[in-house]
Amino acid sequence: MKRWSPRVTVASVIERGGRYLLVEEDHGGPFSLYNQPAGHLEPGERLTDAAVRETREEAGWQVAITDYLGLYIFTAADGLVFHSHAFVGLPLAHLDSALDKSVVAAHWLTLDEIDDLHRAKRLRSPLVMQRIRDLRRGQCFPLDVIRER
Repeated sequence: MKRWSPRVTVASVIERGGRYLLVEEDHGGPFSLYNQPAGHLEPGERLTDAAVRETREEAGWQVAITDYLGLYIFTAADGLVFHSHAFVGLPLAHLDSALDKSVVAAHWLTLDEIDDLHRAKRLRSPLVMQRIRDLRRGQCFPLDVIRER
């Protein structure tokens, strides 16, 4: 019997002046998709460190993680289950570095622009909009709710 194992991921919700940082990704489909900077946790890596790393690699931004948004569990169409830890961060500096291969560009988008992408089914998953809505509702937790050693 094969042991079930969810994929552990992180995502960063970064807001600046009423705009949110999203990455445009090419997955070989007919059009690109949009997501928060996000990715898989690496062995031995702390969740907050992964969120900082993924934001740097995918969006080219150095950020400071300030809050924990929550754990989002998502089952993809292919049956894979993702445990996505979402964080809130502050943009510190734009870096002049190459982005991950699948990333077309990083964008600062308004809520209306993201909602248009949502209606056009151009968001990578429903979690993108849910995370933003949760942040706008003030659903944030202190980072010390996570116990990592």
